[in-house]
Amino acid sequence: MDILIADDNISLRKVMVNELAEEGFSVRETGDGITAVELLERSDYDVLLLDLNMPLLGGMEVLKKVQSLHIPVEVIILTGHGTVSVAVEAMKLGAYDFLTKPFKMSELKAIITKAYEKKKILHENLLLKTQLRRQSEAEKIISRSALMEEILNTVRRVALSNMPVLIHGESGTGKELVARAVHDNSHSYDGPFIPINCGAIPENMLESELFGHEKGAFTGAVTRKPGLLELAHNGTLFLDEIGELNQALQIKLLRIIETGRFFRVGGTREIQVCVRYVAATNKDIKTEVDRGCFRPDLYYRISALTIHLPPLRERKDDIPLLIEHFRNCNPSFRQRKFSDSALRILMDYPWPGNVRELQNVIHRALLLAPQDLIGPDDLPADLRPLRAASRRLEDVEKEYILRILHEEGGHRGKAADILGIDPKTLYRKLVGYGIKS
Repeated sequence: MDILIADDNISLRKVMVNELAEEGFSVRETGDGITAVELLERSDYDVLLLDLNMPLLGGMEVLKKVQSLHIPVEVIILTGHGTVSVAVEAMKLGAYDFLTKPFKMSELKAIITKAYEKKKILHENLLLKTQLRRQSEAEKIISRSALMEEILNTVRRVALSNMPVLIHGESGTGKELVARAVHDNSHSYDGPFIPINCGAIPENMLESELFGHEKGAFTGAVTRKPGLLELAHNGTLFLDEIGELNQALQIKLLRIIETGRFFRVGGTREIQVCVRYVAATNKDIKTEVDRGCFRPDLYYRISALTIHLPPLRERKDDIPLLIEHFRNCNPSFRQRKFSDSALRILMDYPWPGNVRELQNVIHRALLLAPQDLIGPDDLPADLRPLRAASRRLEDVEKEYILRILHEEGGHRGKAADILGIDPKTLYRKLVGYGIKS
């Protein structure tokens, strides 16, 4: 726990510093309000012990600064008996609690512990909101193919190591779901899982997103902002499309992976984190290394444990299972079914967009189909060219057979000889056309 003491009573300040340091806390001190604000702007503190009566800048003014600058610190007011009403007013401005002087150190330590617990809860809520905001609709891997089962077994094994993992696969194959599976099976499963798409964020903003920034680091940086690396402390940082990182960020990322230390943008204080790194790409990173677009040292660092995800066209047995899963995700769609002919089209299509494309097609059909039984005409037209060609071929075959049969006066045996097929085959085709005589 990092604690800042702002009190102009030197003797009391020294007692608090010694007592709190013995508890294992990291403690800084100052005797005036201006220095307190400067320290709060430069470094992160969990708890601020704030005296109301200080030279240069009073405690109430310091508290107002903390609120206006959105500094994430819990404030405990230290006050004399004559200013209890002011302390109550300070709590209305956001202070956590107050203590009247003189006080027992046991009382102070108890309040500090509670304030720290509140800050941890707020931090965990921030992590939860970040995860919920980014979470995919599909929360688990849906598969029954032997190929995917082998991959999931690999995921369970590599998850127990703290080494970086690289996931390679086409867009839409479920790389983030596999990354979540690595996290869920790791020793830090109860920590945060923080994803970032390196290709979706403008290059000039990506560094700030990853590392955070200090107030005034650049135009628009009006407050200090923690980066995703800090949010991922004691958890997993998922770097999707890592191949999109520029060379400068590749160098910084390599240093962080190796040391666990970094600086916020515009910062002077080194921050240390404990993070598990999982990266993903749809590119051939080895080729990018050969082209000079990706640093070989970073590639070898992140690719020690590599997982290759197959495209959906190589595991088509999963398509019916995925369709059922997408249908069941929304209770209002559970009465809807896909006809056999629609399912055949879905099975025959090569799915260049993989599971994500399948999910979009299924959701569209479930939402827009006029009847509960979804047929071929309810599917996008570009899914049906092969089926359309097949139907055209069947029409041509039917017309040719009927013409030969007509020319032979309806004699099936002669027509079969000309067609080069068995009479029984011709009979079955005619029955299929609805012609029995």
